[in-house]
Amino acid sequence: MDYHINESEYRLMDILWDVQPINSMELVGLCREQLGWKKSTTYTVLRNLGEKQILRNENAVVQALVSRGEIQRQESRDFLKKKFRGSLPAFIAAFLQEEKLTKKEAEELQELINQASEGGGNDSVF
Repeated sequence: MDYHINESEYRLMDILWDVQPINSMELVGLCREQLGWKKSTTYTVLRNLGEKQILRNENAVVQALVSRGEIQRQESRDFLKKKFRGSLPAFIAAFLQEEKLTKKEAEELQELINQASEGGGNDSVF
């Protein structure tokens, strides 16, 4: 399923994923503290996310229906399609033009590549 959420919706979900299930008034308080939102703003965003079937708000208890990982995967795919014509290597090349990886980061990426590649072999690309 395609999940498209805006920045405000993601910010609320980021809080929700860490504290769910939560009473809606408690969530209003957290959004006020962490995001500076008014009660009406929080309830508008809750309603929008409910309509998108990303969360459920029943009996004043709010719970995510979609995981953080699902949203992040969708947004990552959308970003690659929009900015890099769907090419992960093009994204990595652009990122690495200005950034350097630590040895630990390179090893972690190598492990992810090994796990994701067809053979899952131990051949290093770094």
